[in-house]
Amino acid sequence: MTGGLFAVVGPSGAGKDTLMEAVAARRPEVRLVRRVITRPSSAGGEAFEGVTEEDFAARVAAGGFALHWRAHGLGYGVPVSVEADLAAGRLMLCNLSRAVLPEAAARFPGMRVLHVTARPEVLAERLAARGRESAGDIAARLTRAGHPLPGGLRVTEIDNSGALEAAVAQMLAALQPARA
Repeated sequence: MTGGLFAVVGPSGAGKDTLMEAVAARRPEVRLVRRVITRPSSAGGEAFEGVTEEDFAARVAAGGFALHWRAHGLGYGVPVSVEADLAAGRLMLCNLSRAVLPEAAARFPGMRVLHVTARPEVLAERLAARGRESAGDIAARLTRAGHPLPGGLRVTEIDNSGALEAAVAQMLAALQPARA
């Protein structure tokens, strides 16, 4: 594997963070980008840095993020330190919003997208099990799940509807350099 940024995207409940952690556990050279999010660190889910809205706004103003966006009422940021990791040749997996992909592709030439999906009934079950959203919020997330990705990107589809190991194998295969 060689360095580069892989944007991991997909609907809530698709298992993006679980897959990323499983891949990093099997391949120590793969690094996970730790996002900054305007929610308490105790909220669970992925490993992230929780900050206040004020702290987030200050980091945006100071140029502390390579990318930042708003989704689901929260601010999300990718620390500018990711650029040093990429310059050092590291392979980075970063959970991104589909909406920020065009900006990410412009900022990180050569970026590849790993689009993690799962069947609608699997998504619904996972969202309900994590207990963070109301039934209405889950329904809204499921409606957004089918939105297409922006065009012009190098995308690999990863189906995470079944056994975790099958999806991990798909993701590991996608991380291999393209053969000439």
